[in-house]
Amino acid sequence: MLQAFTRNYKDESTDAGFQFTFCCDVCGDGYKSSFVQSETYKKKGLLRGLGQGASIAGSLLGTKGNKFGSAASRGSDVLSQRFEGKSPEWLKEHEKAFERCQNEAREHFRRCQACNKYVCDQCWNEDATLCVKCAPRQQVQIAQAHAQAMKRNIEQAGQGAVVWQGSIEQASTVCHACGKPAGAGKFCNNCGASMEMRECARCGAKNQPSVRFCNNCGNNMTAPPPPPPPQTAKCAACGAESPSGTRFCGGCGAPL
Repeated sequence: MLQAFTRNYKDESTDAGFQFTFCCDVCGDGYKSSFVQSETYKKKGLLRGLGQGASIAGSLLGTKGNKFGSAASRGSDVLSQRFEGKSPEWLKEHEKAFERCQNEAREHFRRCQACNKYVCDQCWNEDATLCVKCAPRQQVQIAQAHAQAMKRNIEQAGQGAVVWQGSIEQASTVCHACGKPAGAGKFCNNCGASMEMRECARCGAKNQPSVRFCNNCGNNMTAPPPPPPPQTAKCAACGAESPSGTRFCGGCGAPL
């Protein structure tokens, strides 16, 4: 049974070759090893026909980087071709490839001496030489505490803030003409009748247009308004009042 240095790894090997993904024990990010081509698969492939064999042999020519790129490309094409039966030769290759890929991936991980977990560079605290779970980074903790404190302050300020000062009216205005809810406009939403309030001539209270008597003082709202009081002119010399339109004071004769 294969034993990986990390607690989490994924075996993506197929008949064509071997490849593994080793994951960080903290964040789960992984490192995928290079594709290792199976020698037994390659031998079987060479027996399938000269055309395919010549193509594979030709793609392996060139620099080391070209060889790796060609092998990785072929490996990505067949990674999804899972199989059930495995030959003894393939199993031996699989174990050797697993050790090789582990050594390759181990360079990208650090082992925490406190919890013995293997973590990636992002989860490693260089100052404390421990993982961030055992020794969180100071700047990260400060930033996190600052953000939490700011969030609490905003919530506290929001609870005491007054964002609306209007009044809630439960009763709706009923139109005096059609008897249906008229809405909040100057005219009824249903029949279009005017919803302007009538002012009492005696007390100044606002009343519905249809009422006959004031709801506040009982004044007759249908009676014509009283005539305005006669206008008079006051003499500047003696202070006597004379009817409006006269030219001279009736008390002292001074011109008005």
